[in-house]
Amino acid sequence: MRITVVGSINLDLVATAPRLPAPGETVTGASLARYPGGKGANQAYAAEKLGAEVSLIGRVGNDSLAGEALSLMSDLGVDLAGVETDVAAPTGVALIAVDPTGENQIVVAAGANHMVTPEQLPQRIEGALIVQLELPVETVEAAVGRATGFVCANLAPAQPVSEMLLRRADLIVVNETEAAFYGDGLHRGGGRVVVTKGARGAAMYQRGVEMAWATPPTVEAVDATGAGDAFVAAITVALLEGMEPTQALRFACAAGAFAATRPGAQPSAPERHEVEALLAGQ
Repeated sequence: MRITVVGSINLDLVATAPRLPAPGETVTGASLARYPGGKGANQAYAAEKLGAEVSLIGRVGNDSLAGEALSLMSDLGVDLAGVETDVAAPTGVALIAVDPTGENQIVVAAGANHMVTPEQLPQRIEGALIVQLELPVETVEAAVGRATGFVCANLAPAQPVSEMLLRRADLIVVNETEAAFYGDGLHRGGGRVVVTKGARGAAMYQRGVEMAWATPPTVEAVDATGAGDAFVAAITVALLEGMEPTQALRFACAAGAFAATRPGAQPSAPERHEVEALLAGQ
């Protein structure tokens, strides 16, 4: 199974604090950690850990953060030949605050991610494709237009996209907030739409009609950062393997739940056997 991910690459600076701050408030007593991140990189790493052969197309800066941001993917064997270095823009950085329950607040400085242009893409993208919206929308839409196989579009963070993207995607994944932003436009195409609802589970729709529902296993959440990206990778892998909708949703919910039990977006991504063990223990 071959998957190309066109997406963002960041270094996450994670402050774990006693609680999340209110607007204008300073909260002390936090601990700081650094992890590779970015929605594109997270999804590429998670899909590789679940058994896919993954290539990533993206951009980093010519700085000391780049190697750190790519380190886990490189060690795992994700194909990084499509990752270019920008001499003018820095590597993307995400500033993340996490509380003891795993809830988080995230601010992203996109840096080199905003320098990924359609010219960086191959003229044809073979196999399956996963995209998100942390790159320029015109680049994301160019990638979708050049895809020859299955397309998963994780429409996050929510922003306007073309009718072509909505109709071309075989799978759209959004959370409840993003689903409200897009409204009925999500269901104009013939593809499947998955709406994630946190600990309450996820639903799959086709042409606006619910076709499957699943809830995640109960876990003790530590850090929700990256849980959504693990879900996206898992639902894509599951559907490409031919799992039926409810089974695929259960698999993806378990992957997302497992990711919430460990800190860091990429370090928390589960192995295949860990997802299957969590499902077996339900």
